[in-house]
Amino acid sequence: MTFDVTVTNTGDVAGKDVVEVFFTPPYTDGGIEKASVNLIDFGKTGDIEPGASETISFTLKKEDMAAYDSEGIKVAGGGYILEQGDYTISLRADSHTVLAEETFNVPEDIDYSANKRESDNIPAVNQFEDYARGDFEVLSRAGGFANYDQTCGRELEAADFEMDDETRAKIEEYAWGTYDSTRYNDDADEMPTTGAKNGLKLADLTGKSYDDPMWDQLLDQMNFDDMANLINVGGWMTVAVDSVGKVGTSDCDGPAGLSNFITGAYGSAYPSEVLMAQTWSKDVAYEIGTSMGQEYADANNYGWYGPAMNTHRSAFAGRNFEYYSEDGVLAGLIAANEINGAATKGVYPYIKHYAVNDQETNRCSFLLTYATEQTLREIYLKPFELAVKGYTGTPLAVMSAFNWIGTEPACANDELLNTVLRDEWGFVGMVETDYNGSYGYQITDHCIRNGNDLMLGFNGAASNVLSDKSATAVKAMRQASKNILYTVGNSGYYTMNEDTGSGLTNMQKIFYAADAAAAAVVILPLLIVLLRWRKKKKAAKAA
Repeated sequence: MTFDVTVTNTGDVAGKDVVEVFFTPPYTDGGIEKASVNLIDFGKTGDIEPGASETISFTLKKEDMAAYDSEGIKVAGGGYILEQGDYTISLRADSHTVLAEETFNVPEDIDYSANKRESDNIPAVNQFEDYARGDFEVLSRAGGFANYDQTCGRELEAADFEMDDETRAKIEEYAWGTYDSTRYNDDADEMPTTGAKNGLKLADLTGKSYDDPMWDQLLDQMNFDDMANLINVGGWMTVAVDSVGKVGTSDCDGPAGLSNFITGAYGSAYPSEVLMAQTWSKDVAYEIGTSMGQEYADANNYGWYGPAMNTHRSAFAGRNFEYYSEDGVLAGLIAANEINGAATKGVYPYIKHYAVNDQETNRCSFLLTYATEQTLREIYLKPFELAVKGYTGTPLAVMSAFNWIGTEPACANDELLNTVLRDEWGFVGMVETDYNGSYGYQITDHCIRNGNDLMLGFNGAASNVLSDKSATAVKAMRQASKNILYTVGNSGYYTMNEDTGSGLTNMQKIFYAADAAAAAVVILPLLIVLLRWRKKKKAAKAA
């Protein structure tokens, strides 16, 4: 449905205004849980002179008003469903203040688990319920939140913080020292070709589709060590790979501006994400992304560790300053516009931290986060979904999170990184870990078997060693390498630069320059002393 909203300035000075669009879905006690008021879109006017007006157009999709039924109340196996009943679209000054509203009726249920949403590649069905649901009661609107005391009002007890034996056994399967890579091996897999001499360079693939058969020819040229090095050395960089003519690159923090403490590349300090979201302006987000992207390009640095878009679950979360909002729609639409701006400069953003990273305390200590799949999809995954689906550039990356979703680590979660991100949403690009300190579970082999391609580290941990040379393992390495190469090969390193033959990263160039400067400091005084000594010696002979 499409409609126009006309905003008139009734004041005495020029100014801008925000139009917030919400929807209220039908709800029945004991049915699928739904919020009574849900943000679905927003817009912001330009400067309007006193007495003047501006019209903003909105197009809303019914699928965006569907609820996710993870509990199987109407959809066995989970899925999005637009339930029959009356839906109210409202314009509001905030989530409580209604300015205008209209109601439309959906005559019968629309089940998107059988026929996918238009924006999905495959239908969304339960992926996380088996291990993320947890043994807890969900707060319900039924009876006017009658179960509040049981869910939110009770005092926590010591037993609430104890890990049961079944959970402990499960996570130990993915801990360093007990992890078994062979559980993923398939004897039917065929060993890929390695070390071929096909004469291709990564630059030859720039602009080619992800499915172009030339990718296989290029990947055939890499050997085992090429792939292992490319995958494991991703700390603020990606390495050069001579066999495929890949240049070395550097990636930079941070979410709010060019900031690389390793290479010393710094730029403007932009407003934090939480402040960007408070503008309610997609245009401002796009302009910030464009401006920031230009600074990255000027520094010949096209990998951006940002933006960050996790949910403000608590006012006291340690990273709230670099996350947009407590609302997934606001965060997702602002993020999509910011990364689209950066993409015009050849930058590949690493949208982060995917996913459910809402706690900094003990974030690297086997932090298990439990939630219903409805909660995951409608709140925590929503910003990432909107950013991926709304992206108009080509190279895109994702940074996975430190936490676990239930008993599966986010950095090695097949359902999260492959089924939802790639298969459902259509993401094409590479996934990188958050800082690879190992922490007992960031195991390279486990990551690449489950959709995480690059390790944000320097190949210095025992957990980085790729020792399994089975066909299955090499196929996983090859897939991870392809995702890295595709992302870098379509970035500004190749689309904005004529010279793609250098094997040095910005980081290496800076280190070499620093070495040269240090050498000059040491050698120059020695040369001066030597020249003076020779001059004195000649003078002595002449006398």
